[in-house]
Amino acid sequence: MLCGGPDGELGATLRYLSQRYTMPYKECIGILTDIGTEEIGHFEMIATIVHQLTRGLTIEQIKAAGFGDYFVDHTTGIYTVSAAGVPFDATCFASKGDAITDLMEDMAAEQKARTTYDNILRLADDPDVIEPIKFLRAREVVHFQRFGEALRVVQDNLNSRNFYAFNPEFDRC
Repeated sequence: MLCGGPDGELGATLRYLSQRYTMPYKECIGILTDIGTEEIGHFEMIATIVHQLTRGLTIEQIKAAGFGDYFVDHTTGIYTVSAAGVPFDATCFASKGDAITDLMEDMAAEQKARTTYDNILRLADDPDVIEPIKFLRAREVVHFQRFGEALRVVQDNLNSRNFYAFNPEFDRC
């Protein structure tokens, strides 16, 4: 499930909303807030898809799908784990307190999420799964672009030609 793990929607939500507090530029704070809030909606969409796919399963279907271990621990409840079964924890999101570091992390996170959605689309055959996943994948592309815009704002506000020489959230060079 995409809700947990390092590439999950829950990690993205917390990553972006946590990073906004030390971001030195209002335009970037707005982008982090907007995208972090939207990621909560993505979490809800993925949880809904998983719920719809698992509700009403028989024990035989649960076993045949390899869902037995999950079922033992969670029945068919929504539990934030990655597709590999790694549970969500705070190590799944990054907030370094450095505008450039955080925005580069965010851009990478959006690309990883897009790749994950691409992989789901390669495996899925249910139109009720495919269409919302295509929507979520498209939003990840938009988020990547918005974080690129935020990175440009940070770079344009630096007093140095070397963008990576100091931390604009801490160093006042």
